[in-house]
Amino acid sequence: MDTTVGAIFAQGERSIKVPVPVYIRASASVVGTKEGQGPFGDCFDVVGMDDKFGCDTWEEAESTLQKEALQIAIGKSGLKKDEIKYLFAGDLLGQSIASSFGLGSFQIPLVGMYGACSTCGLTMSMAAMLIAGGMAEHAACVTSSHFASAEKEFRFPLGYGNQRPLSATWTVTGSGAFILSGVKSEKDRAMIDGLTIGKIVDFGLKDSMNMGACMAPAAADTIYQHLADFDRKPSDYDKIITGDLGSVGQKALWDMMREKGMDISKVHMDCGMEIYDQSQDAHAGGSGCGCSAVTLSAYILKQMEEGKWKRVLFVPTGALLSKTSFNEGQSIPGIAHGVELVNCK
Repeated sequence: MDTTVGAIFAQGERSIKVPVPVYIRASASVVGTKEGQGPFGDCFDVVGMDDKFGCDTWEEAESTLQKEALQIAIGKSGLKKDEIKYLFAGDLLGQSIASSFGLGSFQIPLVGMYGACSTCGLTMSMAAMLIAGGMAEHAACVTSSHFASAEKEFRFPLGYGNQRPLSATWTVTGSGAFILSGVKSEKDRAMIDGLTIGKIVDFGLKDSMNMGACMAPAAADTIYQHLADFDRKPSDYDKIITGDLGSVGQKALWDMMREKGMDISKVHMDCGMEIYDQSQDAHAGGSGCGCSAVTLSAYILKQMEEGKWKRVLFVPTGALLSKTSFNEGQSIPGIAHGVELVNCK
């Protein structure tokens, strides 16, 4: 058996150089009312007038977010639904019910994935590898979160009215959908050039109201590994963008990177810190699967299309906990997946 094929695409210790062009042909973002009032409000494709989106439950509303986002993204791509061979999707709810109930009507073969708030990076990485390997020409990636459904899943019922510490983040109500393609077109927003799959990093932290601190070690690990594997410096990127560390996690990330001999402070951006402004009382910032996904679709890819950014390292971050693990006193491990995006214009 020939065992050398994988080595052609392996980059350094843990990264992958995408061997053929994989393009982000189209994307869409659908968000709730709070997100629409934030700095990116004019950039989103749809801003809901009601966070239930006309549904009876918060969970149904989140499914609706995904359905609308994927419909819009397919429409923008110029492809027919049947041309999209695989759908990679996930969310924060138990058994990924937002994805299964939201996307079932599309009847596209589904690869359900869970990476907590890093799911956007995970789905895009897997889809890019599938396309680069010649197993499909087109694939879709979808993820979502909803403030109300996530609070029920991980913290407290909304009616409880608990106080939130300043280290807490606000789960974004939103869904981002992306159509990836191995065929170049005039519609392409960016190209995926490299991948660094994250590993579980656990510093033993147990504070679910300080997710930024729990995820920062994983972000530092992936960013450092990506730069080492591709023999690059932070300054080689216009932006290194994390998903939802928030203000607390950002400081921790910078400190950990400096300990590794790298200063990323001049190029670092965190989606959670950008999606809301100070007047919106989001405390440390935004979080959730939808945070990095809608920011990527509405803002990051827009900067790349316009030529303002040429090379970006997109690193969504996730906290791998559940109600069960938290209630049993387990720590909160983190994970982060790196997707290198380059301008394709």
